[in-house]
Amino acid sequence: MTISVRKAAAVAALSAALAGCGGGAGTSDAAREARMGSPAASAPASAATPSASAAASPQAGAPAKAPTLAPGPNGLTPVFERAKQQSDKTVALTFDADMTSDQGPRAADGEHFDNPQLISTLRKLRVPSTVFMTGRWAEEYPDQAKSIGTDPNFEIANHSYSHHAFKSPCYGLPALDGAAARADVDRAFAAFRTAGAVNTVPYFRFPGGCYDDDALRALSTAKVTAVQWDVVSGDAFAKDPGAVAEQVLAGVKPGSVVVMHCTRSAAPVTEEAVQRIVPELRKRGYRFVKVSELIGK
Repeated sequence: MTISVRKAAAVAALSAALAGCGGGAGTSDAAREARMGSPAASAPASAATPSASAAASPQAGAPAKAPTLAPGPNGLTPVFERAKQQSDKTVALTFDADMTSDQGPRAADGEHFDNPQLISTLRKLRVPSTVFMTGRWAEEYPDQAKSIGTDPNFEIANHSYSHHAFKSPCYGLPALDGAAARADVDRAFAAFRTAGAVNTVPYFRFPGGCYDDDALRALSTAKVTAVQWDVVSGDAFAKDPGAVAEQVLAGVKPGSVVVMHCTRSAAPVTEEAVQRIVPELRKRGYRFVKVSELIGK
C-alpha cells in the first residue's frame, strides 16, 4: 500500500470515528463507511484565532488559570487549531476519550471505551498530554477520570457530555439545539468534578469536529476556547500502528495539535503507535506540551 493510499484510509477512518469512536448505538459498519470522507477539521473556522489573553471566569467545574483566546468576532467562541508562530519545536498530543450518552449497555456488555495502557505509556514516556473527555466517559470510568485529572502530566478538556452534534449534519450524530448544547458542556464539567478531576482546563472540542457560527454563539457564555487540530492521526479503527505513526510523523509541524483517541474498542493500536511516534519526534528535536502551553504562547 502506498503512503498516499494509507493516508487516505487513515483520514477516512477518523471521519468514521468522529461519529462517536465506535459509532453510536445502532450504527452499522456500513453506515459508518458511508459517512467516511474529509475530517471535520474542515468545518468553517468563522471565529478567527486572536492573540491569547487571560482566561475570563469560566463556568463551575472549569479552572480559571489556564490561558484562553480572546472572543472572536461578535463575541463568538474562539477557535484554536495550532500555534502558527513557533520559534521552538513543540507539539501537543491530544486524546479524545469518547463515549456517547447511550453507550452504557455496550460498556456493560464488556466493550472498552477506555485505554488504561495508553495512559500508562504516556506516563512512562513522560509525555504531557491533553485528554478531551466526554462527561459520560467520566461517569463510566470515574477512577480513571480522577487518576488522569489529578496527574500533573495531564489536563482534562471538555468534549461534551453526550457526544451529540453541535451542528447538523455531523456524521449521523444526534444534534443538540443551542440551549441543550450549552447545558451539555456544563454537565460534562460537572461530571469531571464529581469524579474528582481537578486538572481541568476551559477548552472544548466539538463532537465530530463539527461547528458553525450558531454553535460558537451557543457556547460564548461558557468562556471556553474551542480546540480543533491540524494533524489527523488516523488511529480510529486502524489496525496498523505503523501507518498511524507514519501519518502523524508526516504531518507534525512546530506548534501542531495532533488528534488521537483514548478508546480501545475504536482505536486499538493507538498505544503502540505512540510508542513509535514519541521517540522519533524527540529525535527530530520536538518537545511535547499540553494544549494550554501552546495557547499560552
